[in-house]
Amino acid sequence: MKTAEEIFDEMLETFQGFAGYGLNAGGDMALRMRAAAEEIADAYAAAEDVRAQSFPQTAGGEYLDRHALMRGLVRAAARKATGSLTFAAPETVSAAITVPAGTVCMTSAGLRFETTEEGVIPAGARTCTVAAECQEAGAAGNIGAGLVTFLTRAPVGVDSCRNDAAFSGGADEESDEKLRSRVLSSFRRLPNGANAAYYEQEAMAVEGVEAAVVTPRAFGIGTVKVTVASASGAPTSALLAAVRERLEAAREICVDVTVAAPTVKSVNVTVKVETENGYDAASVRSAVAAAIASFFSGGLLGKSVTLAELGRIVYAVPGVGNYRFLSPTQDFAAGQTELPVAGTVTVEAWS
Repeated sequence: MKTAEEIFDEMLETFQGFAGYGLNAGGDMALRMRAAAEEIADAYAAAEDVRAQSFPQTAGGEYLDRHALMRGLVRAAARKATGSLTFAAPETVSAAITVPAGTVCMTSAGLRFETTEEGVIPAGARTCTVAAECQEAGAAGNIGAGLVTFLTRAPVGVDSCRNDAAFSGGADEESDEKLRSRVLSSFRRLPNGANAAYYEQEAMAVEGVEAAVVTPRAFGIGTVKVTVASASGAPTSALLAAVRERLEAAREICVDVTVAAPTVKSVNVTVKVETENGYDAASVRSAVAAAIASFFSGGLLGKSVTLAELGRIVYAVPGVGNYRFLSPTQDFAAGQTELPVAGTVTVEAWS
């Protein structure tokens, strides 16, 4: 692609070749040529953009979405992390206390979570646990246990909150590179209504499915097993039912399709972290725990977990100067229908 300056120089050279004399660089004709060169350069840029957007290998944004639609694919939307919050009164209550739906709590970093249903601390108790979700969709909402500790507006009679378990299931909108990979894969592995690629594509079209693995003839001739995972890891019974319903309508005649959850394999992670100067050590360790927890998603179905990848995740957290894994001590190799999930995640201070 030519720049405006290159085009202008070529125009001056061509003019001189025809006219037999050069132009004054500051003259009226030269200025007109320079303006034309700028417009021609813009046309070059527009043509280059058209070329790039014409092929899925180089398209991006809404143009890549259009290529995907022609292959029956849709970009996965961002999803909110879900979990639960436990609310506590200073002491055992004599009368029931209501925790309204929409009650907002925060982490020390300002990440906000809100209850999705009403909760009640019954008389004679001190706590209640209520379903909640992150206010913002995205993987940032996947946080470890014990990180939600601030009430933005405490219900009457409630003085504290906490999340006893991790929030999970949050996902960023599918990136161009991930969508591009799926689009190109649809060309390399053409679904024909009977092969593994067909059943995988049908399963992945169900909202909430993060990954799918197809095992032809799993139980003999005329059988297919489809193992699926959700963004948070193991699929819910409702998600499995939705996949079964779609595949039952899409399956070949005389073929039995089994939809199953993966075999869950826990990976316990313990890592020591050295904090760089100028960073709060506790906050850095919390961020590392959240980053590790976020890594373990349904997208790991059938994939290995390597120490190199875990190390990359830890070192990418701002404030981490060094790290050392105590466990796992070697790469974890997953079988085709196995799903690595986070077991206990412990982040310790460097010593």
